[in-house]
Amino acid sequence: MSNNAHTISSVIPAFNSGHTLRRAIESVLKQTRPADEIIVVDDGSSDDTAEQAAKFSDQIRLIRQPNAGASVARNTGIAAATGDWIAFLDADDEWLPDKLKQQVEHLHRNPELVWTMSNYYTCRCDHNHEQAVYDQGRSTALLNGKDYFDNYFDSYRNGVCGNTNTMLIQKQTLLEAGLFRPGLLRMNDEDMWFRIAYRHPRVGYIPRPLAVYHRGVLNSIVKRHNTPELVIEFVNRHLKLAHEQGCSEIFRPVARAITKMWIHWSWDDERVFEIRKILKELGFLLPTGYKTAVYLLTVFPGLTLRCMPTLRKLNKVLKIPM
Repeated sequence: MSNNAHTISSVIPAFNSGHTLRRAIESVLKQTRPADEIIVVDDGSSDDTAEQAAKFSDQIRLIRQPNAGASVARNTGIAAATGDWIAFLDADDEWLPDKLKQQVEHLHRNPELVWTMSNYYTCRCDHNHEQAVYDQGRSTALLNGKDYFDNYFDSYRNGVCGNTNTMLIQKQTLLEAGLFRPGLLRMNDEDMWFRIAYRHPRVGYIPRPLAVYHRGVLNSIVKRHNTPELVIEFVNRHLKLAHEQGCSEIFRPVARAITKMWIHWSWDDERVFEIRKILKELGFLLPTGYKTAVYLLTVFPGLTLRCMPTLRKLNKVLKIPM
């Protein structure tokens, strides 16, 4: 147990993660500043997830529940946690050894903060490729000499969004925000961070990577849940929440950025037919020129798809939204 003011519970939701869970747990156990407890929530796995967790039975708390999704699994871990602070880690990812030490020191320097995050690596380890997500020089410049961003929505709009694996959040803050939203198939993390930011806009940030997000994991939720209805519901709901919290002005550019991001993803996946629906429902957020260019590319979707390789090359010169 720690001897300082920050008691930390590590919460690891796991679903059919038997092949990666050991790596995740060991990365928590190797922390130079140990977590005060490690909670693994087995969300109805049908593989050997529970058996892998049981190998650490004297070092973790294992909670088993029927499958209910990542949001419910995280909420279960939060409810069971005895620590005042919650540090999340997905079962297929890992922390770097100084993650908690760096963040606790960060909180000591900034005692007014109720949440903090950091840079992280993405790893395509099957291709021996690892890189930091955020340019450290650029994010340091955005901080402007501080240890925190004054408003999370500004950092999000500037491309520094954080990652679940790097979040360290006061438990009471999570409870006040209403915990993770059950049944949300995509962007359930952003949904939580936005609801925190309405109440506590200032968020700590460490430019140094402190975790590793492993890409190329089988059955990725990012690939399985990508319908336009998800982003339309998400953006409209948060436009309403932002208005209720008096945050409309600062949130609207974020809503615009999310809408454009989904349009770009749709182009990349060659889902041209879905873009028209996004334009219809969320086009009011977009600049007229941008919206017109995207609309014209959806008029003849078959031709657009055949010309996609050429359009991608032209994008670098003409800034076509691909």
